[in-house]
Amino acid sequence: MTQSNIPNRCSSAAGSGIKPLRYANGVLQMLDQRLLPTEETWLEYRTYQEVAEAIRSMVVRGAPAIGCAAAFGVWFGARDIETESMDEFMAQLDSICDHLGATRPTAVNLFWALDRMRNFARCHTDRPVFQIKIALEYEALAIAEEDDRLNKSLGRHGQELIADGNRVLTHCNAGALATGGYGTALGVIRAAVAAGKQVAVIADETRPFLQGSRLTAWELQRDNIPVTLICDNMAGYLMSKGEIDCCIVGADRIAANGDVANKIGTYTVAVLAKEHGIPFYVAAPTSTIDLSLSDGSLIPIEERDQREVTHQGEKQLAPAGIMVRNPAFDVTPARLVTAIITENGIAEGNYLVNLSALVGGGR
Repeated sequence: MTQSNIPNRCSSAAGSGIKPLRYANGVLQMLDQRLLPTEETWLEYRTYQEVAEAIRSMVVRGAPAIGCAAAFGVWFGARDIETESMDEFMAQLDSICDHLGATRPTAVNLFWALDRMRNFARCHTDRPVFQIKIALEYEALAIAEEDDRLNKSLGRHGQELIADGNRVLTHCNAGALATGGYGTALGVIRAAVAAGKQVAVIADETRPFLQGSRLTAWELQRDNIPVTLICDNMAGYLMSKGEIDCCIVGADRIAANGDVANKIGTYTVAVLAKEHGIPFYVAAPTSTIDLSLSDGSLIPIEERDQREVTHQGEKQLAPAGIMVRNPAFDVTPARLVTAIITENGIAEGNYLVNLSALVGGGR
């Protein structure tokens, strides 16, 4: 992994020119999201091991973006396999996918992308190994391109739920930085703005990694979309004062019954929204829907480093040796979710039936 001197050419266009990943000539560049908003640094990756570490350490984060990065990681690994034996090639490819899959357990898009790359290779084992390698590069590019296109379709569906003048609360970052370059929750907001609606966003800071204050606020400010930053524990107060009209968040995994795993604190927002009669929307591509899990209790929840809670950078915020919990996600029960927005349409009511129908109409 190396640092690139190529400048970030993100624009402030309504469609968002922000891209967390870019690929050319066998090199994947990723915007180091750990350094935003004060520093925009692009890092270069050439091996699957480097990509895996970037995912684990949150250089790249957000379920769809992780999936895109992992697809290129599979391509790097496949490219470097030195064998003409199809059996040996597939065995090593499986090992590469397992290595990448061990990085973040909750985001199902990671496993969706790995399975798509692996299954693509398996479906073409009648070809020589070198041809499969070439084809896998194009498949990784296709995954990245599709993510951008499908999120724009998701945005067009979702913006119908946003009224002119709405004040929208969002939690964590489900924007361009979390996807191939447009966003899920923020994609809906971008689409509403593009449709001529006046929309103002209230962004939770999202402790402990501060994706709301560091990333969501940065994105929206660049796109000239009004945004107000609040601490996580202020949402209920603003709801009680009538200052929030709806909530919209992304997702890392959605179970068949509509239970939603998203960044820790999402469940709290959903409970508050229900208490105050405020719609709570979830925006995610169908690749985030995991029909193999009947409900949210089966979703694996990642527990991250305690230091993310006890420190801010090198500054210690808590007593040394204190016991810490740091689950990165929580699960919001389907009963608290007003609607789930996908690229194939909007699901409401009976999620067991309606989510399955949307997935069936997708990829």
